[in-house]
Amino acid sequence: MSHCCTFTISNNCPYTIWPGTLAGSGSPPLQTTGFRLDAGQSVQIPSVPAGWSGRIWGRTGCKFDANGVGLCQTGDCGGRLQCDGNGATPPASLFEITLGSGNEQDFYDVSLVDGYNLPIFAAPRGVHGSCNATGCSSDLNL
Repeated sequence: MSHCCTFTISNNCPYTIWPGTLAGSGSPPLQTTGFRLDAGQSVQIPSVPAGWSGRIWGRTGCKFDANGVGLCQTGDCGGRLQCDGNGATPPASLFEITLGSGNEQDFYDVSLVDGYNLPIFAAPRGVHGSCNATGCSSDLNL
């Protein structure tokens, strides 16, 4: 499989979040499936393969021990820092994406099908053609 993309995840919230990732059926897990992201920080996940499909979401109010065991108030994924194949427990705002391979198109959306816990906004960069940003950058909980 060829590598086509780098995901950049930025925390524009004034508090720490813990992003989680879940690969769709037939897609390999990303290099990380859960991590801490302090306010104002960004992390890149490189080498996302063409054809990859999955979800990315932010967890809030998390506390983990030295072994990565703990809980999150929203978006928890099995009580672990690394989600390792577990999806988000609602409520969780989701970014969903399927990357095309070859000359096929990419498909992405921001979904509230599992509830809402964080503002989430997705904007493609370095792409050809007309690709739109999607999501909501306002906190709906205020």
